Amino acid sequence: MKDFVFHRPSTVAEAVAMLKARDDGKFLAGGQSLLPVLKLELAEPTDVISLAGVPGLRDIRVDGDRVIIGASCTHDQVARSAEVKAHLPALAALAHHIGDAQVRNRGTIGGSVAHADPAADYPAALIALGATIKTDRRTIAADDFFTGLFATALERDELIVAVHFPKATRAAYAKFAHRASKYAVVGVMVAETAAGVRVAVTGAAGVVFRVPAMEAALSKAFSASSLDGITVATDDLNSDSEASAEYRAHLIGVMAKRAVQACA
Repeated sequence: MKDFVFHRPSTVAEAVAMLKARDDGKFLAGGQSLLPVLKLELAEPTDVISLAGVPGLRDIRVDGDRVIIGASCTHDQVARSAEVKAHLPALAALAHHIGDAQVRNRGTIGGSVAHADPAADYPAALIALGATIKTDRRTIAADDFFTGLFATALERDELIVAVHFPKATRAAYAKFAHRASKYAVVGVMVAETAAGVRVAVTGAAGVVFRVPAMEAALSKAFSASSLDGITVATDDLNSDSEASAEYRAHLIGVMAKRAVQACA
């Protein structure tokens, strides 16, 4: 790990201004994504800007038909939140099964979303629930946010301040987890909101994606049997030591059915 200058801003505006003034700076939230990258020297920032002292980023609140989660909320905080459990229990359950206790107590929703790991759990929740990402300057629909492998629509100096989730009529997440890291080999979130039924898949490809055929089938009849015979093409699926593309395609169907059954 190379040396860097450590900064402790006290406001969102100050944090963004610091990054704008430094071409090779990085924001630091919980550090569960950034620190491993630094240790491997895959990134060598000259400045690291901590968000730990920025107020208002660790709040969770309900505003009408939305649950608003501050970007610095830890996975454990999301999992334990009374507001999230009451209005989005599937999201609380998802957060409870991220990594291990140490990761859940340090990692943040904003950091995970910004990192956009293709095997992370939150992307499936954001896409399935039709969430929006609030930054220091704009609002981005989840459908437009994840653009590729570890790639998002964020500008270099843009900071996530909160994620807005619509309340769901029903939702559930099912994951086939990596044996060591607990990342998703395949994870499927099924959700029904006022906007309809969505099915989002993480872990199977280079970026989270929806399965329109499953969404159409579940819109007609919300049952696991409605997914019988629906397959996902293997062309863009990952193939590695954990699972071949063909096995991941099979797991998508299995996890989708488990998620639908868990919605009951």
